[in-house]
Amino acid sequence: MKRGNIYNGAAGRTPEEQFEELAAGNGVRIERIVSDGHASSEGFWYDQDRNEWVLLLQGSAGLGIEGSEGEIVLWPGDWIDIPAHVRHRVAWTDKKQKTVWLAVFYQAGEL
Repeated sequence: MKRGNIYNGAAGRTPEEQFEELAAGNGVRIERIVSDGHASSEGFWYDQDRNEWVLLLQGSAGLGIEGSEGEIVLWPGDWIDIPAHVRHRVAWTDKKQKTVWLAVFYQAGEL
């Protein structure tokens, strides 16, 4: 059995985003991501083989979705389900406080 607190270790300034796998099995992976004013590199797009369901727990962020106009702004409690191979990027994350995400990666039909 594993146990923890989603906010532990999210304090202090970090030069890189923090990624922590919380659980995985049967094709599903749950990950905590902590951003500290981070954004995707210019011109970089995520293009993943799995669907990604994301819940923003703390802070705020803007997402760019290829082919969509404008940004999707996320606040605490907001979630988004991004289908596999939908290219997306993190345009910005909160510069005043940590942005804490919970991400679930899965194949369609596994949840």
